[in-house]
Amino acid sequence: MPRTRARQKSRFSDPLHEATIATLKRVVEPLAELMFDTGVSVHQFSQIMREAAVRSAANRIAKANGRDSKSRVAIVTGLPRSQVARILNAKEELPSKPIREHPARKVLAAWFENSRFLDVNGEPDLLPIFGRRRSFEQLVTMHAGGIPVRAMLDELTRIDAVETFADQSVRAKSRVPILRGLTSSAISVIGERTRDLLGTLGYNLRSRSKPLFEGTAVVDDADIESISLVRREISEQATNFINTADSLLNRNLSKSNRSTHKTMPKCRVGVTVYYFQDDIDVRAVTSPEMQLRRKNLRRQPQTTSNKKRISPRTKLES
Repeated sequence: MPRTRARQKSRFSDPLHEATIATLKRVVEPLAELMFDTGVSVHQFSQIMREAAVRSAANRIAKANGRDSKSRVAIVTGLPRSQVARILNAKEELPSKPIREHPARKVLAAWFENSRFLDVNGEPDLLPIFGRRRSFEQLVTMHAGGIPVRAMLDELTRIDAVETFADQSVRAKSRVPILRGLTSSAISVIGERTRDLLGTLGYNLRSRSKPLFEGTAVVDDADIESISLVRREISEQATNFINTADSLLNRNLSKSNRSTHKTMPKCRVGVTVYYFQDDIDVRAVTSPEMQLRRKNLRRQPQTTSNKKRISPRTKLES
C-alpha cells in the first residue's frame, strides 16, 4: 500500500510546478526583508499579489482571445469571480508608466557627456558649485527638473558620487549613482530593477527566438579575506562597462531617432550590472568569547520589605 501511494505521488508530480514554488520562495525572501524595513504587513503584500495576479491574467487572456473574461481570470488565478470583478473594476493604483529616470543619474550622465562640462581630455571637469556659466548650479538647473542645487549636491555627496573642496568646487567621482538608505527613490529602484531582471529571465524561458543576454559569475567558497579586493575590482570594471554601454545607447539611439520617422514605436532598452554577496556568518569567524550573547533575565522573587511597601488599595487598583 505505501508503495502504491508513493508511485501515484511520483506519477502526478509536476517538476515545473515544484521548481516554480521553490523559486517564488527565494524571490519573496528579499521582498520580506524590505517589508520588515518599511512596515508593510503580510496582509498588504497578499492584497498586492492578488491585484497584480488578476491584472496580469486579464492582460494575458485579452491578448490571446481579443476580449476580457472575468471567468477565465478566476480560473487562472483561483480567486472567486466576485473578487476578480472587484479588482478589475477598481482604478489601478500601480503606475502604468515606467519610473522616470532618477535626477541624480541625469545630472551625472550630462556631466560625463555634455562637452560644456568636460575638460580638455574629455573627462568631467572640476566645476564651481555656484555660477551662471559652466557651473554645477547650471548643470543641475538644466537636468535635475527643478531640484534645488544644494539638495542635489547633498544627495550626490551622500551616495559618494561627487567630491567637494574647500574653494566651493565639486568633482564627479562616479557616473553611476548607487542609491543607498531607506528613501523613496532607492525603494523605487528596487521595483524597477527587479522587474527588469525577472522580465529578462522570463522572456528567455518563453521565447523561442534569440534570448536576451543574461550571465552570472559566482563561486561558492570565496575567501573572506579576499572579498574586499574582489569587490573593489568588480566595482571599477562594472562602472567602466556601464559608462561604455550608456554612451553606446545614447549615441546610437539618438542617431536612429534623427534618421527615422517620429511616429515609429519606441521601447525601453538597457543593461544592469550588480554585485551580490551572501551574509557572512559572524559565528563562523569569531570566537565564542567575542560573540554577543543574550542576557538571561529572571524574575526576582518579591522580598518581604517590598510587599510591605504596597498598600491594599494599590494592589486592588493594579
